[in-house]
Amino acid sequence: MKARIIVTLKRGVLDPQGKAVRGALSNLGFNQVKNVRVGKVIDVDLNGVEDEAQARALIEDMCRKLLANPVIEDFSYTLEDE
Repeated sequence: MKARIIVTLKRGVLDPQGKAVRGALSNLGFNQVKNVRVGKVIDVDLNGVEDEAQARALIEDMCRKLLANPVIEDFSYTLEDE
């Protein structure tokens, strides 16, 4: 089973990297861009997982313990069979 995890900053948390990207896009002539938020995508291949419920429990545990900072970040994920 494979998981794709998306980690983003919570609303209200300043995003200096997103601000820098927005400025660079503006400098390149993309003046239509109002705001940019930068996040990260993490692909995880799971081995020996019995079912979707077990995969969800594992992914959520990984995110809470390591992959996302619960104070400033949110996460979402999708699962697919290999």
